[in-house]
Amino acid sequence: MPTVECDPEEAADRLREAGVTVESGNTDHELWRASRGDATAVAYDGKVVVQGATPDDIALVLRDGGGGRAHVYFDGASRGNPGPASVGWAVVTSDGIVADGGERIGTTTNNKAEYEALIRALEAVRDLGFDEIDVRGDSELIVKQVRGEWNTNDPDLREYRVRVRELLTGFDRWSLQHVPRDANRHADELANEALDG
Repeated sequence: MPTVECDPEEAADRLREAGVTVESGNTDHELWRASRGDATAVAYDGKVVVQGATPDDIALVLRDGGGGRAHVYFDGASRGNPGPASVGWAVVTSDGIVADGGERIGTTTNNKAEYEALIRALEAVRDLGFDEIDVRGDSELIVKQVRGEWNTNDPDLREYRVRVRELLTGFDRWSLQHVPRDANRHADELANEALDG
């Protein structure tokens, strides 16, 4: 259960700005409650406690990224093509890894898993409030399709590319680069751990 040390009123305002409904608490000690995805946040004096299957659904909105620049890593995994699939991603600043995640996403192709990982990474870094991002992934296909260097003939991949481009326009500056698998190790490990788990 993550605990975010923060001003509860400022946290409530951040959640409202992200489109989350903030409701009254259930007890005298709870200042307010809010739910988003599979996570519920409960505010107490000086802190917010987040519970649920995927706490980052809310915790990322509550943590103050404070603008600035972040490096974003993503990776998708599929055992079979299509087959059981998962995603992994990480947001890194000069302070180290500020957020990361990995989860199973059902059955799909490797390329779709890569796009799903990129979308989750971009949504996370957006929710953290960063203005500038440098995105890195080891899928040359995804990187070159998003940058417009390669065509996207598959209709599903075209839809993914459109969603990624929409997310990228929300940043003041972004770059997207293909890197070797070794340079993307953490995201790769998170995707594989989710698949194995």
